[in-house]
Amino acid sequence: MSTSTGITGGSYQTTPSILRSLADQGFDRSTLKHIGTESYLVSERGLQAAAKAGTKTELVEELRERYLGETFASRRLFERFLKTLDNRPRSTRALKTTSPYFRKSLINERFNGEDEFRRALKELGLDLSREQTDQLVRASYTGWIWTLENFRKMFLLPETRQILLNTGFYVASTLLLFNVGFALVLAITTFYLPKGQAAIFRALWFLPRITPSVLYVLLWKWLTWDTGFINAVVANFGVTPRNWMLDTAANAWVTVILINGFIGASMGMIIFSSAMTAIPKQMLYASEVDGANRWQQIRHIILPQIKWPILFVTVYQTLSLLTSFEQIFLSTDGGPGSSTEVWALSAYHNALDNYWGNLQYGYGASLALVLVVVGVIMSLLYLRLFRFKELVKLPRIEQ
Repeated sequence: MSTSTGITGGSYQTTPSILRSLADQGFDRSTLKHIGTESYLVSERGLQAAAKAGTKTELVEELRERYLGETFASRRLFERFLKTLDNRPRSTRALKTTSPYFRKSLINERFNGEDEFRRALKELGLDLSREQTDQLVRASYTGWIWTLENFRKMFLLPETRQILLNTGFYVASTLLLFNVGFALVLAITTFYLPKGQAAIFRALWFLPRITPSVLYVLLWKWLTWDTGFINAVVANFGVTPRNWMLDTAANAWVTVILINGFIGASMGMIIFSSAMTAIPKQMLYASEVDGANRWQQIRHIILPQIKWPILFVTVYQTLSLLTSFEQIFLSTDGGPGSSTEVWALSAYHNALDNYWGNLQYGYGASLALVLVVVGVIMSLLYLRLFRFKELVKLPRIEQ
């Protein structure tokens, strides 16, 4: 069920890989060999299809009157037979376009419906039981089916709990420490600096966001690898060189949070700084006249005035952290072991980058669907936490 995604619709097609899979499941091999063998039969169905496609009427009538029911073991034998007829095709192209209508094989032939596929199975003349026919039909279905099997598998696998905990820790730590917390610190700090110094400081902190992800992570690897900058410094103090990114799970998490945190903090800093510049200066001047210090200004004026930006950054960055895995993939790839494997990265690994080559598209899609549901729930919780209705309520003077 790992390739089922939950949507109905599709066609039926038997391929050599399906036949091999059925053989491994214990299906009768002689029957599968017969299904996989290409043969040609002069049948009424083939004659009608050939006539409808424009094959010469004389050739169709000759085949119907003299050779109806004749079977040929291969395409070459059938085409040789066609050349011996009185009304034979006059060109190689006509010969090649006529023979496929009499092909008697299910291999790589697509059927639009189950009834059509069952009729084709019956025409093969195989003595199949009802269970065997149903098994062939299920195996040959190429569409998507409704199933909860992937979700059941998700809850049964022991690593699911660890990946869930990793995701919660990663999102909460990065969000609180950097994407909102440190971003607020940067924005407030630069708010009280002179404009020139503040602009330079913000530009420097914005570099992680505008730097290409591969180059940005490579810089972190150069910093933390065995032959990197950190080891070049600490080696002078007798510290044994090691990979500071992957030697322990704790170091891996610190690196992952720092890599993603600096990117997220730069965005929050820009948004918060823009919002702070819109605060009326008269409010700050009046608070200074009343004797308010910097902390009181931050607590009673700045933070209440930027509730909207804080709500936006919190919601956006939560959804972004839930679904992003690019930096983790480039830096630790979920290692060491699976200690930094988060939910989005697990969905990618299962669906598109499985080490054993067994790509589980449906299971990866199920993991991604869980992220969508969690994102919606978190957004609703944030709206309630920030009292969204009060934020959008008209001021009393306008009521």
